[in-house]
Amino acid sequence: MDQKELKELLKKVAEGELSADEAALKFRLKPFEDLGFAKVDHHRALRQGAAEVIYGAGKTDGQIIKITRNMLENGQKTVLITRIGKDTADKLGAEFGDKFMYNEAGRIAVAGEMPAPERETYVVVATGGTSDIPVAEEAAVTAEALGSRVVRLYDVGVSGLHRLLSHAREIMNAKAIVAVAGMEGALASVIGGLADCPVIAVPTSVGYGAAFGGVAGLLSMLNSCASGVSVVNIDNGFGAGYLVNMIER
Repeated sequence: MDQKELKELLKKVAEGELSADEAALKFRLKPFEDLGFAKVDHHRALRQGAAEVIYGAGKTDGQIIKITRNMLENGQKTVLITRIGKDTADKLGAEFGDKFMYNEAGRIAVAGEMPAPERETYVVVATGGTSDIPVAEEAAVTAEALGSRVVRLYDVGVSGLHRLLSHAREIMNAKAIVAVAGMEGALASVIGGLADCPVIAVPTSVGYGAAFGGVAGLLSMLNSCASGVSVVNIDNGFGAGYLVNMIER
C-alpha cells in the first residue's frame, strides 16, 4: 500500500463505502515479511512515498526472484532491481515474462508495470561523455520507474560546451537535473550555472589514473562554485534518480 492507496482507503471509510473493520483488516497485513534471507518491507511506500528497491549485486538469482515475486504478490505494482547482469536478467525475464524489462546499459530492471509519467513536468539526466551513460541510465530508469518524465542529454560535456548550450531550453525548464560526469566532473558546475532548479551531481569512475576511480570528480563536484549543486556517491545513479524524483514530487 502506498500513500495514494491509503488516502483512497480512508476516503471510502469516510464516505461509508467501506467499514472500519474492513479497513482495519487491510492494515493488519504485516509491515514486512521474513523470507529467511531477506525481510521484505511492504510498508516502505506508505512511509516514504516510494516502495523498496532490490539491490541485485551480491544476491543469488533465486533470492532476487523470490523477493520480486513476494513484492508483486503483496501488491507492489513496480519492482525496481538494480545492479544485475544479463544472465540474471534473462532468468528474471523467463520467470516474469512480458512483465519484465531490462536496461542492459544501466544494469537495471523493472518487474511489473512501468508507470506512465505522473506529471507534465520533467527532469533531465545529462552526461559529460558516452562512457558515463551506464550510470546515467541507472538514474534515468530509476526516476522513470518512480513516475518521472525524463529527458536524456548525453555526451554534452565541457570539452565541447556548444553541445550543452544547444539544450539550454531543456535545462532551464527542468524541475531538477542529474549531471553525470567522470574525469574532473566539471559538467555539474556548468549546468548549475545555467539552471534555476536543484542539480544532483554524480561523479563516475571514468578517467585516467589521477582521476582515482572517481575521487577527483567527487572532490570537484563537492567544491562546485555553483549554488544548488548537491553530490551523491561515485557511480550512484540509483541514488541520484531516486532523489531527482523526490525533488520533482
